[in-house]
Amino acid sequence: MQDTTLSRWLTPVMAFCLSFVMITTLAPTVGIQIDRQFDFWLLWLGTMILLALPIGYLEIALAKRSKVTALQALSSLTRDADASPKWRIVGWLAVVFVPFFAGSVLTTAAHLIGQQFSLDITSQIIFAVLAVIAVGLSFIPRQFLIALSALGVLAAFVLVNVMGTHLQAWHWTGVEFKEWGNATVLALVATGLGLGLYWQTSLADIQKQDAATSTALPVWIAQLLAVIAFGFFSLHAQIPALVWIFAAVSSAALLIQFAKEQLAQRQLAMAVQWLIILAAIAVWAVPQVESLFNIALMLWGLVICLIYAIFAGWIMKISHLRKAMNFSNELFYNLWRIAVRLVLPLSIVVAIVAVIGQIF
Repeated sequence: MQDTTLSRWLTPVMAFCLSFVMITTLAPTVGIQIDRQFDFWLLWLGTMILLALPIGYLEIALAKRSKVTALQALSSLTRDADASPKWRIVGWLAVVFVPFFAGSVLTTAAHLIGQQFSLDITSQIIFAVLAVIAVGLSFIPRQFLIALSALGVLAAFVLVNVMGTHLQAWHWTGVEFKEWGNATVLALVATGLGLGLYWQTSLADIQKQDAATSTALPVWIAQLLAVIAFGFFSLHAQIPALVWIFAAVSSAALLIQFAKEQLAQRQLAMAVQWLIILAAIAVWAVPQVESLFNIALMLWGLVICLIYAIFAGWIMKISHLRKAMNFSNELFYNLWRIAVRLVLPLSIVVAIVAVIGQIF
């Protein structure tokens, strides 16, 4: 567990780095790696305000209420709400999703190595090597992993802008229905919201704070900065791509560490913990399933956010969340509650429909 002073700066730094790496991983899937459309980016920024900010507050509020990490928290939260134990499934969905996303990050890094260097080995072998490195790195202290990720992300961003790279000029296009789904995926799934990562990192600090804003707002600002930074980044240049791979492997190790810690706190047998983690990563090594897994990744992440929004907005007791949020003004709480009860679920359902529509 991180001490309070350390977690205050660790969590926003981690939010920026993880969001940047995860956005960069998912961006090609939703087709915005080089196509810089003003309308899509404005839509994306809108989802960061309307969707990411409320669910960011939601994550911190649940942490304040439960005082334990996400997987453990659902037991007490469902009891407090007199709710069915079936709601606890969201904790398991999230904890398995974390190493699954780590596998996606490592797959992207493996393909990038294949694109940048003419190596006489398959991408599956490269993926396996990167996965072994990430698992090994997951044993080092969290603050060092965050520092490594930060070093890699910042170095890659600086190198791209110093060395120069070809980016398509900003332009306007017509807004399409599928863009809402893509923007929602990048605002929620690719920033790690609903996964309990910031909940887990900030727990020591959260317990000593009166209001959720002091943790939730810095995390959201860091995520927003990651979105903006991605607009001026490309993986086409060899050296920045190589540095990004370093950041990606460090971030994947961080995700593995998060999952390992939560599973350990549930007192699962060590063999079961590693079976879950390694299986979630290893499935990405199966040839010719990446596109299917990327769709599953997006839908899975959106479903997690949807369940949390419904649970917090409709199942939990109003007094519990109001006390956990501790807003300075009742109006802010009412706006947040409307967002969680109505705006978030409806927007996520529309996004799920949009993502599924892209398959057919």
